[in-house]
Amino acid sequence: MQLPTSSLDGILQRAVSATPAVPGVVAMVTDRDRTLYSGAAGVQGPGAAPMAEDTVFAMFSTTKAVAGTAVLQCVEEGLLDLDAPAKDYLPAIAGLQVLDGFDGQGQPQLRAPKTDLTARHLLTHTGGFAYDFFNEKYLTLALEHGQPSVISCTRAALETPLLFDPGSQWEYGTNIDWAGLIVEQLRGQRLSQVLRERVFEPLAMRDIGFTRSPSMRERTAAVYAREANGGLQDMNLFLPDQPEVDCGGHGLYASIPEYMKFIRMWLNDGAGPSGQVLKPDTVAMATRNQLLPHQRVKLLPGVIPALSNDAEMYPGLRKGWSFTFMTLEEDAPTGRPSGSVGWAGLANLYYWIDRHHGIGGFWASQVLPFADPASYGGYLEFETEVYRAVRGG
Repeated sequence: MQLPTSSLDGILQRAVSATPAVPGVVAMVTDRDRTLYSGAAGVQGPGAAPMAEDTVFAMFSTTKAVAGTAVLQCVEEGLLDLDAPAKDYLPAIAGLQVLDGFDGQGQPQLRAPKTDLTARHLLTHTGGFAYDFFNEKYLTLALEHGQPSVISCTRAALETPLLFDPGSQWEYGTNIDWAGLIVEQLRGQRLSQVLRERVFEPLAMRDIGFTRSPSMRERTAAVYAREANGGLQDMNLFLPDQPEVDCGGHGLYASIPEYMKFIRMWLNDGAGPSGQVLKPDTVAMATRNQLLPHQRVKLLPGVIPALSNDAEMYPGLRKGWSFTFMTLEEDAPTGRPSGSVGWAGLANLYYWIDRHHGIGGFWASQVLPFADPASYGGYLEFETEVYRAVRGG
């Protein structure tokens, strides 16, 4: 398939030159075998080098599918039952309680959960965990009770109460960080080492990790804040390079070509250059919607405006959640078909995997808040142009 390189280049250039602008972007498209398009525009940071294909990004929640792969490998090997109580594998989970609200003095009202939390709940974001930038109750815990930010990559940042009994609702949050801790318990290794041995090396992924190499640090893009007037300010924001916890929900740094290798694995039924990373049946299962009818993917309210706008991808379309991607249950206006999967990262990173057509793509920027109209709008334009080519138009 031939992609319109000049048209795609133009989308990137418009994104970094418009008002308001995106500071820099790297975008790529792959089929099952190779990169079909690679483009970069803008700059890595203030006074820094131009954005380049090998620029390193804080990947934020695009980390989730990578950690989820390690969980699925444990399922394949019979180490983990998705529907067994998660406390059987990670005893610390037994101490988690449900937050029913706050009393008249503002103190949390906690109780024991009525249902056991399972790995299935964690992978589908039905476990009860949230994020303080998407949930008012978690924001109260942060502002009034000292709950650390997940950006700290500490154990204390994850030890939060549940918002509801596991399995009763869908709420986007720190579930995959806990799933990563289960993997560590099962493997007897840090998640970083598990991923290195079982995902990154089989896929020949090098510029990726919870800890950046000196070379990766030199090529890391700055994270910018969008100011009220539409301008940009370098936040000097970096995830810790020696984290207390390898956070499977948000902690990876990577260059986009490395992530495309991961996308190709999903397009190829779990196969990588050095053999199977996942079994074909696992890939087929893990890319299907796993939510029950009463569990609905919903709008993410931007309760910390500096970090996120109100956010919903493809509003109005039916969406589900798999292991661990958002699934499209209807065709999108961009041309992306029902059955494709994908997700995003807080600093306006977006990717998709379309196994039907055998293509996947990534749009990477580093600007907050999430759902920034300039970056997300560029992504949608990029995806639309790709699918125009897929349709032969």
